[in-house]
Amino acid sequence: MKKLVFISALFFIIVSFSQKKVVVKFESKLTDISIFTEGLDDFVLENSTSGFIEIILFAENSNQQHILFEEKNNEIQIAFKLDKIQEKEIIFRKFITERLQRANAIIKIPNGKTVIIFGDNIDVETKNFKNDLEIYIENGIVKLNTIQANTNIKLYSGNVYAIHKDLNIDVISRAGKIKIDSILYDKKYQKKSKEYSKRLKIISIKANIFLE
Repeated sequence: MKKLVFISALFFIIVSFSQKKVVVKFESKLTDISIFTEGLDDFVLENSTSGFIEIILFAENSNQQHILFEEKNNEIQIAFKLDKIQEKEIIFRKFITERLQRANAIIKIPNGKTVIIFGDNIDVETKNFKNDLEIYIENGIVKLNTIQANTNIKLYSGNVYAIHKDLNIDVISRAGKIKIDSILYDKKYQKKSKEYSKRLKIISIKANIFLE
């Protein structure tokens, strides 16, 4: 049986109009967190104002939605389980770019914990996030706003937006556009200084990368 990792947890479901909301809140002394984003269209990552990890899940098209979390391999693992979209819905939306699941989450993490994100087609946004962060996705829009900690991103395609200050930077995009402070660079860009203690590394095949 899987071992759930929480000292204290609060669960409740709110149904409002056509959208369903699930909230989970728990504590853990572990410092590494892996987030598996299958089932989500997008999510926002923030720092919590308490010692709790808080996850808020919104799902419009799913009748059943669950937030899963457990202690495994000396880390916290967070995942999401939602109903599969009906086959007729997939056929109907086959040529529409709109996301199918219409599910998104807000995840709030205490300071001092390292976060690793895994996903396929997912949009990620961070808001003044102060923790070390790693993102491994196939495709998506990544909005980092102002980077305040070590950040490592690997993606195949999509767009990455960030505000950089006092960072060592290592960026590679073989077929995408790299634009740093309004200047275009071909395939790679590097900036290194011993004065900077934090780093940003982005590796991609086709993603467009915009830093300012």
